[in-house]
Amino acid sequence: MKIHPALSASTYLPGKPSLFLFESNKTVLDYLKRMVGKQYTVHAFTDARCFLEKLGSEESPGLVVLSWEGADVSLPILSELRAAHSEVPVVALSCSNQVSDYQHFLRLGATEVLLKPLVKGDLEEVLSKLLPSLQTDPKHATEIPLDDDRSFVRSSKRMREIEGQAKLVASSDIPVLILGESGTGKEVLATYTHKMSRRSKKMFMKINCAAMPAELLESELFGYEQGAFTGAAKMKPGKFETCDGGTIFLDEIGEMPAILQAKLLQVLQDGTFSRLGGRTSMRVDVRIISATNVNMKEAMAQKSFREDLYYRLNGISLVLPPLRERTEEIPSLVSYFMRKGAAKYGLQPMSVSSELMSLFTEFSWPGNLRELENVINRLLVMQDEKSIIEEVTVRAVPGISADRAAAVGNITHLGGLKDMVRDLKGEAESVAITQVLEAKGWNRRAAALSLQISYKALLYKIKQYNLAPSSMQMRGYQLDMGGRALRA
Repeated sequence: MKIHPALSASTYLPGKPSLFLFESNKTVLDYLKRMVGKQYTVHAFTDARCFLEKLGSEESPGLVVLSWEGADVSLPILSELRAAHSEVPVVALSCSNQVSDYQHFLRLGATEVLLKPLVKGDLEEVLSKLLPSLQTDPKHATEIPLDDDRSFVRSSKRMREIEGQAKLVASSDIPVLILGESGTGKEVLATYTHKMSRRSKKMFMKINCAAMPAELLESELFGYEQGAFTGAAKMKPGKFETCDGGTIFLDEIGEMPAILQAKLLQVLQDGTFSRLGGRTSMRVDVRIISATNVNMKEAMAQKSFREDLYYRLNGISLVLPPLRERTEEIPSLVSYFMRKGAAKYGLQPMSVSSELMSLFTEFSWPGNLRELENVINRLLVMQDEKSIIEEVTVRAVPGISADRAAAVGNITHLGGLKDMVRDLKGEAESVAITQVLEAKGWNRRAAALSLQISYKALLYKIKQYNLAPSSMQMRGYQLDMGGRALRA
């Protein structure tokens, strides 16, 4: 019996999951086989047609590793593969480090993308991560621990694409701008990007640009010399100096005072700065990741944010969708937050009824993941699902906007006229503040001036009412094929 040369490279191991390899270079193919051959039943091919014929005859192939040989060769392979086996995990091997190519692979159906040349352990790590998915629900969440109490959690294709983009940009020092509504997980994504980078062993420092006045923020970022101002008894290094070699995460960058924007621009341009009150320039090696829920196009149009700084920060944009646009992730997120909260408060995780889970998936979640976590924590502590069902039901009443939902959520148990008046007054106040914030493009400092309240008071009100930009504010951002956020 004559054996087809393309099939003679199959190694059958009873009880092992099947792995299909396609690589036109036989030397590389042999190397890949040596890397994984002892753990899988390997079917290795250098010919695309033979690869597809054998794959088509398999009822349930386990894993596929596909070397990207260019669009003419690989695009038909991936398309035909997906038509025959829509759920099989596919790892694409590519020589391209372009974000646009990475996105293209994922959109075509690749589960993971690895860059050639492969470093020993890369492929094994990815395959071992994908292998459990062969026996579990494909929608099951992937949890990547970042520190003691946080993980990067994703289960949707959209979030898998974002994870892939973050992993790709992590390999360079290009500035990253993360866009998304409040509570969508921008800090978690920034931390994940740092953990995936060559700087992962160095410091990751977060600075909230909206949490302190300009003078204090400048001294925090750049440090100060002895005698620079009253009370400066000795020199103090700033965050940039302390974080040399690491990553600085500038949260709420859209709120950075104008007086500091020029100094930050200099750091981005040539890596130099001087301490407050100092005359000597210092050079640092710091990777900058920034994030905002402000519509930056409007902020630049209103001259509250420098256009040149925006384009320096926006080397690559990652846009996090609100929770209402990825409701398929809610069950896995509920499970994750339940386990996290139970560990935090020393309680046993609770099961969630189908009624409550249905309400969760239908709710708009104006506070996004942060709000969902708070609701799960209340459920854990109160051990009263009925009250949570009542709360979510009231807040989901048609005609109540997402921006007002958080305020309306407080009117769940009315205890008399005084309570009713207090709750309704709070609702009216939250609506008024939201309208001004929307009008100012969510520039908090400009909104505080219009409202004639202090900046700190406005920040307190935003937190009190769990306010966040409306979908219209963020809908202007779309990710192009180059990974940049553009105005629709």
